Amino acid sequence: MYFDEAKAQRTIKFIENLKHTKDPWYGVNFELLPWQREIVSDVFGTMNEDGYRQYNTAYVEIPKKNGKSEMAAAVALYMLGADGERGAEVYGAAADRQQASIVFDVAMEMVEQSPALKKRIKPTTSQKRMIYKPTNSFYQVLSSEAFTKHGLNVHGVIFDELHAQPNRELYDVLTKGSGDARMQPLFFLITTAGDDPDRTSIGWEVHQKALDVLQGHRKLTNFYPKIYGLGEDEDWTDEENWKKANPSIGHTIRIDTVRNWYEDAKESPAEEKAFRQLRLNQWVKIKTSKWLSLDIWDASTGAVIPDKLKGRECYGGLDLSSKIDLTSFVLIFTPTEEDPNYYVLPKFWIPEENIKERVQRDHVPYDSWVQQGLIQTTPGNVIDYDFIKKEIMDAADMYDLQEVGYDKWHAEQIAIQLEEQDINMVPVIQGAKSMSEPMKNIEVLTRKQRLKHGGHKVLRWNLSNVETKMDENENVRPVKGKSIERIDGFVAMVNSMARIIVYEDDSSVYENKGIKAF
Repeated sequence: MYFDEAKAQRTIKFIENLKHTKDPWYGVNFELLPWQREIVSDVFGTMNEDGYRQYNTAYVEIPKKNGKSEMAAAVALYMLGADGERGAEVYGAAADRQQASIVFDVAMEMVEQSPALKKRIKPTTSQKRMIYKPTNSFYQVLSSEAFTKHGLNVHGVIFDELHAQPNRELYDVLTKGSGDARMQPLFFLITTAGDDPDRTSIGWEVHQKALDVLQGHRKLTNFYPKIYGLGEDEDWTDEENWKKANPSIGHTIRIDTVRNWYEDAKESPAEEKAFRQLRLNQWVKIKTSKWLSLDIWDASTGAVIPDKLKGRECYGGLDLSSKIDLTSFVLIFTPTEEDPNYYVLPKFWIPEENIKERVQRDHVPYDSWVQQGLIQTTPGNVIDYDFIKKEIMDAADMYDLQEVGYDKWHAEQIAIQLEEQDINMVPVIQGAKSMSEPMKNIEVLTRKQRLKHGGHKVLRWNLSNVETKMDENENVRPVKGKSIERIDGFVAMVNSMARIIVYEDDSSVYENKGIKAF
């Protein structure tokens, strides 16, 4: 093994001649930051005695916003057109095609800004593919279905957010034997820390492999690891550790921005988990995290008087749950010119015959809440959906009900029946991408004490049970911690807010009503 300084410098020169005007931190030319320069130099300048690259796998783990996508895009373009490989096949992969397209789109921007590359590269944007015509090489974004990837003749793979892989299939297909026909294939793996408290994912496996090499426990001559982040027991509140984990602070990241993220993290367990994982690259062991402090929720109680809301514009959210569990319908009333607040009016139902059994089993005071009028009962041992249908129709008569967002599970029949009564029913997908923004809006309005909920005890209990799961794009969705804990009212409220967001998706509305204040 030896180091070829000239080779390393040629690679660096190629990359730094690229332009990336959409990122103001890099200016016009993509000038490598010191940590990026070190990685590029080591990976492309370290050679075997036969003159080919020593490393066929580079693993770079670093928090978000440090510039790993930009570096990976530059590496992809180098391998496509400047690596001396005819018919090179370079692939972009991730947990889904949208994620894999992020690096490709950055590379496409670099091509657009380079007359020399633009002349030689033919893009097919709709297919996320570009061809380097002089050598008939291509860079192609892959979908995530592993069974379709056998037989690839890989020269390079840009594998984004390895931590988000649901299993090891795609990783194995792309890295085990796919480059055997090439003299110096490179698998360039970039990722942040993962949400894997059970330590069973391929992301954790490769992370641990990288740690073993860095700590001298294993010697792998073809594997290059670089990790920027905090260990499990390192102090996440120490500002010096923030700088250690984020080598691009002062370039792509402002220290004031990190401080703001930290202030949010101090107030919310969910934000703390996200801050530690995504901003400090710390593999935390927390499976789920509580969503919002009850102190913050209680401070926004306010008075909710149904009669005073007559005729006021509102949106509904429905969560039918199963026929033996708690079912909820929540109305959120939007601001007026005279009143800038949002008002939450929840309704809950439970089968009458199994209340005593549920109180004894779950240790939840359903019977007391029924006596207080906070939950209504329906006859029998299962929920009678006709009761819910009538309540929604009555709400439409009393208020200016615009739409009802609902979870399609168990609800398609009642949705059809309500549509026949001229009530707009809109399904809301119960996933992180669709639920994250409504949850964030609810949190912002609650913190600003503009979401008035009347201190409803059942809704408060639901909220106390809400924990969050986060996907690789920082979207969150609500989950319950235990099977006996219910979050139905909260889910119904999120479904309602989801429809408000769609309806008010206009900057002038935000300026006037202030729904999005973050």
